[in-house]
Amino acid sequence: MFEDKLRLALKGYELNYSDKIIANFSYFYKMVTEWNGKINLTAIIEEDEFIAKHILDSLSVIDVLERYALLSEDNKILDLGTGAGFPGIPLKIYANNLNITLMDALQKRINFLNEVIKELGLKNIATLHQRAEEIAQTDLREKFETVLSRAVAALPTLLEYALPFVKVGGYFIAWKGCKANEEAELSKNALKTLGGKIEEIREVKIPNLNEERALIIVKKERTTPLKYPRQSGAPKKKPL
Repeated sequence: MFEDKLRLALKGYELNYSDKIIANFSYFYKMVTEWNGKINLTAIIEEDEFIAKHILDSLSVIDVLERYALLSEDNKILDLGTGAGFPGIPLKIYANNLNITLMDALQKRINFLNEVIKELGLKNIATLHQRAEEIAQTDLREKFETVLSRAVAALPTLLEYALPFVKVGGYFIAWKGCKANEEAELSKNALKTLGGKIEEIREVKIPNLNEERALIIVKKERTTPLKYPRQSGAPKKKPL
């Protein structure tokens, strides 16, 4: 049963939980599987794999947020390219006080996330249907203490999408796999140009997941020049 498997997984990852947290995760999983046939949210729907690769992987950032004092409700978090709601929805279910905005370029995914928020009765969480290149020049620029992004793009490209939204002194955290150090090395020019500095690359061990995982924590040290991010897919076509 999904709920029993989740309890064991959270316990194995040394994460505390309540019955409500388990019930909300279970309902979220049910909604993902139901909607998945309609809008192709994720290829990962088997219970054990979903728990390890989506829920635990999303929650792997919890102790980093604690270490950098980013778990307060005053800390505004942007989940950039959230897709089916990862990591934002698991983080919100687990730590209900978090102030999270979920941003994605596909309206169908936003419709799904709005339904999840409604059904679970989540508060202090918003959705945003927009591309990073198009909205980075609005009043959301440098308005978030923390920006998170999981499985979106290579780090040099991702930095150009994300850092414009981070307040000076805030943090950008990227989920990466076995090439985390390689991507960090390729990001030196992007970091220098955009005003960021890598604080640490933290290896992550997910129970029952035989994959290399890492979190790259970037601190925003100075204002990002207004010409970034570039428009029309340039960050991906010609990374800094």
